[in-house]
Amino acid sequence: MAFETLWAPWRLGYVQGREKGSPREQVEPAAWRPGADRDCFLCRAAAAAPADHRALGVVGTTPHAVVVINRFPYSNGHLLVAPLDHRAALADLGDAALLDLQHQLVGWCGLLERSMQAQGFNVGLNLGGVAGAGLPGHLHWHIVPRWSGDVNFMPTTAGVRVLPQALDSLWEQLVAAAAEGPP
Repeated sequence: MAFETLWAPWRLGYVQGREKGSPREQVEPAAWRPGADRDCFLCRAAAAAPADHRALGVVGTTPHAVVVINRFPYSNGHLLVAPLDHRAALADLGDAALLDLQHQLVGWCGLLERSMQAQGFNVGLNLGGVAGAGLPGHLHWHIVPRWSGDVNFMPTTAGVRVLPQALDSLWEQLVAAAAEGPP
């Protein structure tokens, strides 16, 4: 049986558990939002100046939400949609934030359909560490684009996922698509 080598160098920090000190961690916002957790990458993204959006993977912001490329994606185009404020429970969000977050989910799914020809989505929210939340203190929804025949969400070959696009290239594509029309 022939084997091919698939490179995914951005996964090493996650696998080794050493995300601290990454370029994302080195971006220091000029002003943190009230109640922000300085160790939370979503709080850092929510407080970032537009000049730092690329380094942090921020593809969109609204008065209540931030949309970030997942650095450890299940599939190409995997996004995180989070409230700007560090909140752990849905009940901690006001009506305006809840509505805005839902609008962002709808809009970014549409943008991924247009820009990446996604054919479907897994959209989910893990509430609490026991439910699988990797960042239980800051709510965030996952938007995972899907295509006919993909095997990335539930890998069938020895836990292998294939991501055909660099995260920086994905950022460029999504920001350009968002500039053509809001998500």
